[in-house]
Amino acid sequence: MSKYYLGIDLGSTTSKAVIINEKDEIIGRGITNTRANYKVAADIAKLEAIYDARFTLLTQKLEAEIAKKPEFKKYIADTRAVFQYLQFKHRVDRLTEELLKSASTMRTESKDLVVDHIRNIMDKIVPEIRNDFVEGDLATKNEFFRDIVSERYNREVELIDKELFESLLLAYDKSITPVENEMVKYDFEKLVYEALDILDEKYNGLAEESTAGESLGFDVELNLLKGNYKQAEDSLKQHIGDIARQEIHIANMVGTGYGRALLPFPDDCIKSEILCHAFGAHAVFPDTRTVLDIGGQDTKAIQVDSRGLVTSFHMNDRCAAGCGRYLGYIADEFNISLNELGPEALEADRETNICSTCTVFAGAEVRELLNVGEKRSNILAGLHKAIVMRAMSLLARSGGVRNEFTFTGGVARNQAVLKYVGQMVAESYGDDIVMNIHTDSIFMGALGGAMFARRNIEVDLPAKKRKAAKAV
Repeated sequence: MSKYYLGIDLGSTTSKAVIINEKDEIIGRGITNTRANYKVAADIAKLEAIYDARFTLLTQKLEAEIAKKPEFKKYIADTRAVFQYLQFKHRVDRLTEELLKSASTMRTESKDLVVDHIRNIMDKIVPEIRNDFVEGDLATKNEFFRDIVSERYNREVELIDKELFESLLLAYDKSITPVENEMVKYDFEKLVYEALDILDEKYNGLAEESTAGESLGFDVELNLLKGNYKQAEDSLKQHIGDIARQEIHIANMVGTGYGRALLPFPDDCIKSEILCHAFGAHAVFPDTRTVLDIGGQDTKAIQVDSRGLVTSFHMNDRCAAGCGRYLGYIADEFNISLNELGPEALEADRETNICSTCTVFAGAEVRELLNVGEKRSNILAGLHKAIVMRAMSLLARSGGVRNEFTFTGGVARNQAVLKYVGQMVAESYGDDIVMNIHTDSIFMGALGGAMFARRNIEVDLPAKKRKAAKAV
């Protein structure tokens, strides 16, 4: 029986799980922004990692065929995307139920109108989201259920009479949390077969379009698949049952992160997030010597040795300013999603000077700047620059930036933050500093935890820092 190792990073805003094999290869990733119940969050992230691992194992079963027909890999990716849509569909159906229930119990004369608008909104956005999963690339963007629905729901609410605005948002706020905090176990085999049925419709449609003379454009894999997707489907079906029944045996696990003390793990299976982020970053980039992690609740500047072990660090964990929570607060101020912050900041023609370092005061300053006519993109650019300046201060106190420099954490996905980090590192430490960013940046802590689990070794923070880092 194959052995696997689990790392869970229970953060303040997101919880991540990574499963590795005995060669330190990642075979499964799971992530959720569920945070009302830490145990549920850990369980959801773990379950998502197991589903992801099954798709990895399914892909490995078809390696020989993929080598001969590379387009089969796209078919598996499409299957995974539709699988994710079917998981989403279950939750959005539950959300619709909760929304209608919340609206129907409102003590307002317009509640029937609110109910009608909710039905219309959901009838419009659910097919849009289905298309984004099945025909588009939404599955590859790692967006959360709440963000996917909120962005579209809020867009539709903006188009409705203003007197219903508050009622519609109140119904949503009341309904979304219980739905995203539900622990739902899916029948992997059943859901994969449902995904294949949907893909059957998709590729049949593509074949018909091609017959009718309509071009599929320059997507080579799609052009190849439209004629032989049934071969890919048949090959997949040969292994689905075996993979669904295969035990993902977790031989050992390590928990880390802001909320790790709440994990139902033995004490010897809990590790500092500083240790885990350093170890994970070093595993992906072996020449890493400096790590910057901007998480939801704190920012950590870490120096590591050639083995990926921590030699010194400095962190800010007393204020949310400069962290993911700060960005979330600003997104709420502007009534936009987190995903929109970075792209809009990059549209600025200058950075507005933001004086306040406190999250609450910064919000007040933002409102004042908007009132005097400052461009929103310029304000956002100034806010992103201020975040990075705080991070650079921590890096300086930890020992500076040494080659190579690796940026981890959820905020590393924000393109505006990346822009200012790159600029300021080059200005302060020279153009020759190699800056590492990885698609798995948000999973680095969980990866480090999984690697500690496989090695089962005892490592601690530098002695002089232990007392100050008890809550880290």
